[in-house]
Amino acid sequence: GTQSARRPGVTVDSSKAKTSLEALKISLRQLRWKEFPFGRRLPCDIYWHGVSFHDNNIFSGQVNKFPGMMETVRKITLSRAMRTMQDLFPLEYNFYPRSWILPEELPLFVAEVRMLKDSNPSWKPTFIVKPDGGCQGDGIYLIKDPRDIRLTGSIQSRPAVVQEYICKPLLVDKLKFDIRLYVLLKSLEPLEIYIAKDGLSRFCTEPYQEPTLKNLHQVFMHLTNYSLNIHSGNFIHSDSVNTGSKRTFSSILCRLSSRGADVKKLWSDIISLVIKTIIALTPELKVYYQSDIPAGKPGPTCFQILGFDILLMKNLKPMLLEVNANPSMRIEHEQELSPGVFENVPSPVDEEVKVAVIRDTLRLVDPLKKKRKDTQLIYDYSYFSLHHCKKCCYSESSMKDKQHKHHSLKLSLKLKFYLKLGSVNQGRCLEQMPGGSAELPEAPASPEAALPSLCLKQVFPKYAKQFSYLRLVDRVAALFIHFLGVKGTTKLGPTGFRTFIRNCKLSNSNFSMAAVDILYIDITRRWNSMGIDHKDSGMCLQAFVEAFFCLAQKKFKSLPLHEQVASLVELCECRLAALHGKRLLWG
Repeated sequence: GTQSARRPGVTVDSSKAKTSLEALKISLRQLRWKEFPFGRRLPCDIYWHGVSFHDNNIFSGQVNKFPGMMETVRKITLSRAMRTMQDLFPLEYNFYPRSWILPEELPLFVAEVRMLKDSNPSWKPTFIVKPDGGCQGDGIYLIKDPRDIRLTGSIQSRPAVVQEYICKPLLVDKLKFDIRLYVLLKSLEPLEIYIAKDGLSRFCTEPYQEPTLKNLHQVFMHLTNYSLNIHSGNFIHSDSVNTGSKRTFSSILCRLSSRGADVKKLWSDIISLVIKTIIALTPELKVYYQSDIPAGKPGPTCFQILGFDILLMKNLKPMLLEVNANPSMRIEHEQELSPGVFENVPSPVDEEVKVAVIRDTLRLVDPLKKKRKDTQLIYDYSYFSLHHCKKCCYSESSMKDKQHKHHSLKLSLKLKFYLKLGSVNQGRCLEQMPGGSAELPEAPASPEAALPSLCLKQVFPKYAKQFSYLRLVDRVAALFIHFLGVKGTTKLGPTGFRTFIRNCKLSNSNFSMAAVDILYIDITRRWNSMGIDHKDSGMCLQAFVEAFFCLAQKKFKSLPLHEQVASLVELCECRLAALHGKRLLWG
């Protein structure tokens, strides 16, 4: 007991936590971890940032943000990443609405809509325009005709995404709603993803009608954003998780289940959507990661809670609306007491969901977990040995030692599970076990034992086999990073591109090095003219992916695109491995 009391706890720097501070404080109290609200001279185990990786200069420990995440999930970057995946795997990525990027794709948008309308005269679409950097519903509007896009003024300085609007959403109490699901990206390499078992359902505050020219402007009917609907006279703050304008997702699932809906399939579709979306984002994230935390240099490891906004269609198909790098972790809301006088009031729904997500994220990244686990296993195993040696003696004398050990370990792990059930059930459970005893020696004190089971469920690598074939662009990004050369950069220079072509032996009589230079200049110039990133000149990852697809189509003409790209990736990997082997051979 004294030894465990003396053992240092996990230290958390919460000085930059911003609006997630209250939920974080509750979580740390439940875990009995040490909080440093004003920072600390010595390094902490975990740094909790409110906005981005760069909130603090950190050289060790763990931080709850990935470098480049904010840029990667911006509406335009997300749309580009999803389009790349839709080009490769159209059926697998049909959960993201058809999107165009403004202003550069405005002519394309107008032409494609006209063509689609000509081929299907009964198609009467509505489109939703979302400013790239906007949040909380800011600047979003609906249109029926592409010519209605508000191009006047600042679209050049404020790019946007225009998407096909989902006209037939699932309704509950005649209201449209969306789901905010919390996803933990625990690690990028190797990829590790968890999904929270519960989320929030945010409701509109006016009964839904399909969009018409008359109701397009009615934001309380069409937009689910909490920060918009809170200003509606119909917004209901509720202390119950299954009523009001913000409810738990589990309460919605209960209602759907009672109506006979296949909730298991819905969850399976949501898990698939989340994994596929993260797979679309990882290539870009890896480029930022190696730039900010170069391999071989001291630096923190990262994890991050993301907010996935999902809309359910009438047929229960989940559609991805957007991904938030900084989902709100506030557990209170503003209430107007009298005109202009506001007070922060606790929100039970928010607290129930968000505290569990933060606390269990911390449990999963706990740097002392392995030490505790080892201590607990030694305790469990020795306790098991004491109480089960008699039972083991009765086992057949011909039983092999290996089988014996395996049986013992299984029972030991069983016992460990029972020990975690809490003191009330311990005696009862153990009595029911073969050879069990109601008496328990004192286990090392652990706040873990008093906590509920984890609300975060691992979905990757658990389901990696089903999705690994989608990770093609990840392998293209690995080639891009390999040829970047200078550490700390995110763009490939002309020399790096030529080296890539030479080392992978991609030039020939039909594709000279002069043609290679022209390809590099054309694609790089076009991407840089879009004003995406002027920090340093050169070819960004998305431009490299386009060039790579172009090379794949030239080399493997008759195959579908994903097979062309896969063939070229394998060829490049093979030739680089051979080159590496040759270099090792010649020293």
